[in-house]
Amino acid sequence: MNTETRRGYWCECWTQELPEQGRPALRASFDAYSAPQADRWVAVALRTISPALDPAASDEAWVWLYQGRIETRQALLRGQPCEVSVTHGSTTITWTIRPVAFLPLAHRQGTELPACVDDFKPHKTVSSLS
Repeated sequence: MNTETRRGYWCECWTQELPEQGRPALRASFDAYSAPQADRWVAVALRTISPALDPAASDEAWVWLYQGRIETRQALLRGQPCEVSVTHGSTTITWTIRPVAFLPLAHRQGTELPACVDDFKPHKTVSSLS
């Protein structure tokens, strides 16, 4: 088992309906091992969705891509967390990036799992269309 921690960045994408109705919803997460990899994750997402965004949100996205991305990368390299947001209609989409230390996990190969794993039964979802 590797016992060393590895420095990196934990990235998440959240959405929230405005004006702050309900809790934010986690849409995606990503573990990056360098600042360029972390900001690239956000950049790829923004480039991918920008054609579907309303004009104001698309402008917000491209401003970050052309100007804010450099500031984000510099902040990440200084060990500071970052956030990028665009608002499309009544929805705010926010990407967060924060420096982390990834902890090593034990290998499961050759290890007997506890007996309780056989007791796990996935929950069945109940359809409201019945």
